[in-house]
Amino acid sequence: MASATISFKAEKEELLRLCSRNIPNFRSDVVEKAFDFAMEAHKNFVRKSNEPFFSHPIAVARILASELPLDDVSVACGLLHDVVEDNDNYNIDIIKKNFGNDIAVIVDGLTKIKNLFKGSEFDQAEYYRKLLLSITKDIRVIIVKLADRLNNMRTLEFLDSDKRKKIAKETLEIYAPLSNRFGLGQLKWELEDLAFKELNKQAYEDLKRKINAKRTEREEYIERFKQPMVRELTNSNIKYEISGRAKHLYSIYRKMIKRNKPFSEIYDLFAIRIILESDSKTDCYTVHGVVNGIFTPVPDRFKDYIAIPKANNYQSLHTTVVGPDGKKVEVQIRTRKMHEVAEQGVAAHWKYKEGKSGDDPQLVSYIAWIRDILESSTEDEYKKGVVDNFKLDLYSDEIFIFTPKGDLKRLPVGSTPVDFAFQVHSKVGHHCIGAKVNHKLVPLDFVLKSGDQVEILTSKNQHPNKNWLKFVKTTKAVSDIKKWLNKEDEALFNAGKDLWEKKLKKLKLSFTNQDLNKIIQSIKLDNTRQFFMAVGQSKINVDELLTTSMEKEKKSKDVVSSYENFKEFARSSGGQLAISGENFKMLVSYSKCCSPIPGDDVLGFVSIGGGIRIHRADCKNMGDLAKKDPEKVVSIFWPEIEGSSFIVGLSINGLDSPGILNNISNTILNVKTTNIKSINIDTHDGVFKGIVTLYVMNKEHLNSIIDKVRAIEGVYEVRRLDEII
Repeated sequence: MASATISFKAEKEELLRLCSRNIPNFRSDVVEKAFDFAMEAHKNFVRKSNEPFFSHPIAVARILASELPLDDVSVACGLLHDVVEDNDNYNIDIIKKNFGNDIAVIVDGLTKIKNLFKGSEFDQAEYYRKLLLSITKDIRVIIVKLADRLNNMRTLEFLDSDKRKKIAKETLEIYAPLSNRFGLGQLKWELEDLAFKELNKQAYEDLKRKINAKRTEREEYIERFKQPMVRELTNSNIKYEISGRAKHLYSIYRKMIKRNKPFSEIYDLFAIRIILESDSKTDCYTVHGVVNGIFTPVPDRFKDYIAIPKANNYQSLHTTVVGPDGKKVEVQIRTRKMHEVAEQGVAAHWKYKEGKSGDDPQLVSYIAWIRDILESSTEDEYKKGVVDNFKLDLYSDEIFIFTPKGDLKRLPVGSTPVDFAFQVHSKVGHHCIGAKVNHKLVPLDFVLKSGDQVEILTSKNQHPNKNWLKFVKTTKAVSDIKKWLNKEDEALFNAGKDLWEKKLKKLKLSFTNQDLNKIIQSIKLDNTRQFFMAVGQSKINVDELLTTSMEKEKKSKDVVSSYENFKEFARSSGGQLAISGENFKMLVSYSKCCSPIPGDDVLGFVSIGGGIRIHRADCKNMGDLAKKDPEKVVSIFWPEIEGSSFIVGLSINGLDSPGILNNISNTILNVKTTNIKSINIDTHDGVFKGIVTLYVMNKEHLNSIIDKVRAIEGVYEVRRLDEII
């Protein structure tokens, strides 16, 4: 460990030298203290490469001191970012006590992000949500996180294959575009190439070999192209730097796939960059004129990102001209400051504003963009929404739209007039009822093109609706529409619940949650929220629903009452019970579980009080009792008396039709020796439900009647009344 300590001492001196050279107002004591603190915390840990673990925080800090120079706080956080994560002896309170609130907030944000990787299940949506929330607290979180990812990608070979692929894929899909969104152009290119190398090594190596083979040819051509420009620019007294711009491997590969062209055709587009030492935008346009005066420009290949910067504040003039031998050359022209912003993005803005993010509109816009993404997904759906909206904004190309007064608005490709309306102002979006594009009326889902002039038509009575979510593209539009819909839904829910409770109170009814759930299921809704919202929208007639519910409850009570009356009558008129052929007079009771009546096969069970409880022979409860106490089971039956009959009840349901009552009555009476005691049929919504009590001779007689009634057209159910109670 002694040699490692000496090595770390050298690393500390080199880190302090880099900070002193690249970071204004650098405080060496902050970085030195963080270095010693992190070294002690990590002294017992090693990486997959068998290097001391502390070599990783040092590498991250070096990136933050030289490639993404921000401030001494960021470098200190690079050194400390794994301390709480990897050592149980340290927590955020200890970091705060030793280094203050700013560093503690950043380290805490990075620790919360890393903790989501623990365990076998990794929740991607929650990971990105916490990443975005951490950035809103301090934008330096994203800089440290990207530096951490860059070092991990540079040392990827020490991990197993599956983990390398997973990290590379995430880097390509999220971190490279995220670097671009924060203006970190150089970091974006390197992350893409490193991920490309891991995900498609064969294609990577093939392109690298082809580029190296053409390197001399390319350098010679660039020199030939530069010579006439150097002469003209020297005469203009403009200080500049001109160089060939190396194309990145993944960029070439992506163009080959997108355009379906071979390497030779893609790589024939040479590129140079002219960086002016002055901060004059006018000089950029002067140089553009010089280039066009020497070479023929390619029509429609000029882009002015100085007058209209990209969303990440990238500024440059891009033009393509025809160079020597008829080859196309892309020329980028920018000032030194523009170049630093293009390469270092948010880091450059931070440096120029000396860490005062509130004074820089671009730094403020980064935070506003993140908040729009977070707010565009409601709490119960953010898991999907936050990832979709995050990726949507990362990958979006831009179009430029003009207001009727000539003001410029930047929107993603595929945007609609509704997106434009919300970009102008939330109130304009809320009341957008139509639009004119280039003075012509268009529908709200019309897809805008760069250069369109849009006029929004509004109405005080118009409000957002769910259909808008099907075609809007911007996170601001999605966020504002969902906020309105959620607010409207809550109002409908409260109005519906209030109306329901008032109706119940007026009718003096009480409904349990179970009662309400039965009603909700009967009208095919999922939950009480849907129900109350439907009531609030007047989609459900509460009076009709309660009336129907009361009628059903009354009918249910009537059926039970009818059956109870039927049982008492049946049991009093069914003849004397007998045991083993002997009539007897003793206390008997009838079980409620199976409700036996004369004509059924029955058994008796001697109860504790000495009486006999009568069950059907096929009763499940009787079977259980017989297994438990077989000696208490007695053979019992109603005697067969010549010419006697017993009473039964039938429940009959079916489709309502004219004459159905007469048809049922005649069918029953046509069966010999059958008498009807009573018949009652109710109809509702095209169906009928009936109860018939009648006298039958025996079960065979009863089964014959049931079969004939079932055969009546429109009847779909005939059951003994006691079987449905």
